[in-house]
Amino acid sequence: MNTHILETPGADLAYDVHGPLPPAEGRPPLMMIGQPMEAAGFRALASHFPDRTVVTYDPRGLGRSVRKDGRTDHDPRTQAADVHAVIEAVGAGPVEMFASSGGAVTALALVTAHPGDVTTLVAHEPPLNPVLPDAEAAERARAGFRDAYEQRGWGAGMAAFIAMTSWEGEFTDDYFAQPAPDPAAFGMPDGDDGSRDDPLLSDRSWAVSDYRPDVAALTEAPTRIVIAVGEETGDTFTARTAVATADLLGQKATVFPSHHGGFLDGEFGYPGQPAAFAHKLREVLNTS
Repeated sequence: MNTHILETPGADLAYDVHGPLPPAEGRPPLMMIGQPMEAAGFRALASHFPDRTVVTYDPRGLGRSVRKDGRTDHDPRTQAADVHAVIEAVGAGPVEMFASSGGAVTALALVTAHPGDVTTLVAHEPPLNPVLPDAEAAERARAGFRDAYEQRGWGAGMAAFIAMTSWEGEFTDDYFAQPAPDPAAFGMPDGDDGSRDDPLLSDRSWAVSDYRPDVAALTEAPTRIVIAVGEETGDTFTARTAVATADLLGQKATVFPSHHGGFLDGEFGYPGQPAAFAHKLREVLNTS
């Protein structure tokens, strides 16, 4: 693995190249992106592609990528410009891309702005409020875990986030009538260290979940777009957003093994099935 720092006006972007450049056998690089996840979160998945040149990066303001723009918000259009800059810096032409969660939103913004950058995009469970029929209720639910975080700290915020993202179906009055979840029930600390800069629990990433896909631009792009959903995600928030996004693009969501973090091996969060997930990803990428 070779690590590089790409200096741009807004951030110094750290990215890693696993494998040779130019890639072996003429295959394009396989880029893996997340938000607010750093490159390290793709370690398990990348290990199942030893025959491919894999590119990962830390989004600006996260991990090794230092912001210089004086901002703290995470906007998918800005992130897309960063990913475009990394792709150009790699210099191996268009990439294939696996994009997870907020990274899938970034990827949709990238294809909209730079349709020649990506040949095939697998966008796994993009968390997009505007595509839902209960978008206003979803925004209220999002504000709920932000408020819990602001008022009582990380443990309370994360417990409320888990309750929101594990709720099945639309956010009804029954959802909002629930008592505040106990952090201890989820193994979370109930103390408060005073920090309020978490990119997931604060409102710093609201631009991600507020992003509205440009359906016309996406359908006209030369990129083959596959919207993916985990078989264990049920009818929870990110499953519903994935299915709704696929429907907007005139397709059915492609089912992948495991859950929202199904490519993880347990080092980061609830373990998924990385080997089975990688097998499915390879199958999808190899399907024309």
